[in-house]
Amino acid sequence: MSTMPIIVFLTLLAPADATTVQQACLGSNPQCREVTRIMERRDVQRAWEYIQRTDERALDELIMLTQIPAPPFKEERRARRYAEMLREAGADSVWIDEVGNVLALRRGTKGGRTVAIAGHMDTVFPEGTDVTVRMRGDTLFAPGVGDDTRGLIVVLQVLRALEAAEIETDADLLFIGTVGEEGLGDLRGVKHLFRDDGPGIEAWIAVDGGGDDRIVHRALGSRRYRVTFRGPGGHSWGAFGLGNPAHALGRAIRIFDGAADAFTADGPRTSYNVGRIGGGTSINSIPAESWMEVDMRSVSQDRLAQVDSLFRANMQRALEEQNAARRAGPPLTVAVELVGDRPSGTVDPSTPLVRRAQAATRIFGAEPRLTISSTDSNVPISLGVPAITIGRGGEGGDNHSPDEWWRNVDGHRAIQRTLLVLVSEAGI
Repeated sequence: MSTMPIIVFLTLLAPADATTVQQACLGSNPQCREVTRIMERRDVQRAWEYIQRTDERALDELIMLTQIPAPPFKEERRARRYAEMLREAGADSVWIDEVGNVLALRRGTKGGRTVAIAGHMDTVFPEGTDVTVRMRGDTLFAPGVGDDTRGLIVVLQVLRALEAAEIETDADLLFIGTVGEEGLGDLRGVKHLFRDDGPGIEAWIAVDGGGDDRIVHRALGSRRYRVTFRGPGGHSWGAFGLGNPAHALGRAIRIFDGAADAFTADGPRTSYNVGRIGGGTSINSIPAESWMEVDMRSVSQDRLAQVDSLFRANMQRALEEQNAARRAGPPLTVAVELVGDRPSGTVDPSTPLVRRAQAATRIFGAEPRLTISSTDSNVPISLGVPAITIGRGGEGGDNHSPDEWWRNVDGHRAIQRTLLVLVSEAGI
């Protein structure tokens, strides 16, 4: 193939030229020439052309899918529609698994290896949230329009482009919409996929978060607890002297805050947060129970385990101190319930998947940023499976708020980059 058609094509679809492509392969990235060679293939160029040509359709489907509610633990309606879309796109087989993940298989020419690409179907917004998409100029506003409904569209468009361009990969491909990525979903979808008798995924690419340059290769682990102090409860005057769960809760927060503040002052970055508290029935009643939800995170699995141990010890200390202070009645009890466990981990930057993503990013005129985050990739990363999370593209903001927005500024580029990374990893 002559050089000129490639340069013209890149000018149209990716702000790169011959010099940019050559610079992308300088240095110690042995995967870069491989990615560049794949980029130059006529069938890959046809796939990129398809992505740009169907950009308006993808935008219409983003609106449609966003308006199908997918609150925590209730993704079923969106899952059924997404499964239909993947089936219509040409996947060899499509199914919804036991926990609600949508999987679409596209068989490779050699088999024996499976590469997955995924977006998550759930949003953080509770049932009953108005998810109607509002347009102001060229900007879409709606809960979940970016995070991660746009990621689902990226995954879908990659499958369609492979079919339209008749690209055959060596490895089998799985196109996935996961459940339970957000909040107390606790990555239940991806944990199910990587169970012992799961589909045997050997490389993982998640599409989540913004930007065209971000490559998440480090998993930010977290431990989340719901702590509930309980007692007999009673009238604030008549039963005064009983153990008070609200006082125990306040004591627990104070003790843990002091110890955790000192612990997190140095060493690998670690955080803690009391996000929600509740309990009681009235201002003049000793509550029968008081509760809080606590989130702890760390870039280090060891540090996460240490702050977790510190937290649990301090809950017991608060209980003992509060019981010692009571004047009457039975002792208080405490239940410390683990409600979230996201593992930490790192994929070595020299891993071929990471280097392929870096090369593809540079080909599209951006300088790749290796970062850390908490995404579906946490699970495979912690298990030693090559895994990354890359951005959905366009421009967006106010994630996890009712005013979340997304704007289609060169949004097709993220899809093209994702396809290039996927095909490079799967072999062609």
